[in-house]
Amino acid sequence: MNDSDRFDRRTVVRAIGGSALAVSLAGCADDEPEEMVDPPAAVDDFLTENDATGYEGEMLDATGQAGLTVEVGSGEMGLGFSPVAVAIDGGTTVTFEWTGEGGVHNVVAADESDIDVDVEEEEIDAAGYTAEYTFDATGTYLYVCEPHIAQGKVGAIVVE
Repeated sequence: MNDSDRFDRRTVVRAIGGSALAVSLAGCADDEPEEMVDPPAAVDDFLTENDATGYEGEMLDATGQAGLTVEVGSGEMGLGFSPVAVAIDGGTTVTFEWTGEGGVHNVVAADESDIDVDVEEEEIDAAGYTAEYTFDATGTYLYVCEPHIAQGKVGAIVVE
């Protein structure tokens, strides 16, 4: 066997593919799976009644985290929030980050919300734009994207 036989195209492709897989899995080994929990009835009702994009009856449990990012303009057509519903501790800072997908978006409190905060009233379409809010008071923050509420662009944050 000569050197050209050992390093044919298939051998090189297999070696590169195996290395890439090992590297990608190495990053996942330390990541804990995201825990999903049942939302309170008021959250489930709000998200279900508004046909929330991407909502599957559960919410992310992000308690114990100092911060969290919510994508504004997520999903196939950019008409959702991700995560759609999440539980956090009081004092957690949430960063709403625009993806640039789906047109202009804003983040304003729904009429049913316990927490009356308009994170961003202006309609923004710039990818990478962020707005932050630190949720200190306990309660439920139900929010909408006014231009896309009819398409199910609603979300919920439960502050414990």
